Amino acid sequence: MEAINLRVNTYIESWMGPRDPRVKGWLLLENYIPTFTFTMIYLLIVWMGPKYMKNRQPYSCRALLVPYNLGLTLLSLYMFYELVMSVYQGGYNFFCQNTHSAGEADTRMIHVLWWYYFSKLIEFMDTFFFILRKNNHQLTFLHVYHHASMLNIWWFVMNWVPCGHSYFGSTFNSFIHVLMYSYYGLSAVPAIRPYLWWKKYITQGQLVQFVLTMFQTSCAVVWPCGFPMGWLYFQITYMVTLIILFSNFYIQTYKRHAVSRKSDHTNGSINGHTNGVTPNEKVKYRKPRSD
Repeated sequence: MEAINLRVNTYIESWMGPRDPRVKGWLLLENYIPTFTFTMIYLLIVWMGPKYMKNRQPYSCRALLVPYNLGLTLLSLYMFYELVMSVYQGGYNFFCQNTHSAGEADTRMIHVLWWYYFSKLIEFMDTFFFILRKNNHQLTFLHVYHHASMLNIWWFVMNWVPCGHSYFGSTFNSFIHVLMYSYYGLSAVPAIRPYLWWKKYITQGQLVQFVLTMFQTSCAVVWPCGFPMGWLYFQITYMVTLIILFSNFYIQTYKRHAVSRKSDHTNGSINGHTNGVTPNEKVKYRKPRSD
């Protein structure tokens, strides 16, 4: 295994250049193989899980969903706070920030971004819960692509650009995840579910996040400060893919729901309620979880 790790590391560094020495020896960052292996296991479960569950009863998972989503809400809140405070402490520039320019603030940023990277591994559980609950309609290309790619992207980010201009997208995303995981934690409680109304706005917030991240990344291309250009171009490209996929998800989900609700009203449903299910509950059952 050591020989394989050495060969892989040598190849990656010949392509990417030298790594940031500040993360040398950190958990899961020394070699790419563990991150790659976790991703392959994840994709294998995505493929085999629905087949395994096909003739089995779905699991409720309610006892796990509440603490799981609460835990990720608190972790996201911690990361958002630490990221904002690191930016404030280091006087980070919105338009461009190099990776070796803010001293202790950079060190603080690197530590919290490791947790951000690690959280992408924890979030694989989102998918596993879908499989166990037989919510296979939520295993969309968007969902799997986003979850599988983020862990790998952030392994490379942590090894080469673990602070500086990498801060913006992770900060915004941590804030969105506070809203998103609190929503899913609350929606696991049936008595609360009918009163949850902000899921639509979470998706809108995600789209705003991607657009602003692409704009902020583009600023560093126009007004460079030494942050590697290759990373900037890659992030812009990745943001474009997410904007396209999330826009399609939003249109398909909410436009279709609006048409369906209009049809229900025409066919005699009362105040948008059908079979005792509120409109908010109908959105929950129909649309895939996007992130």
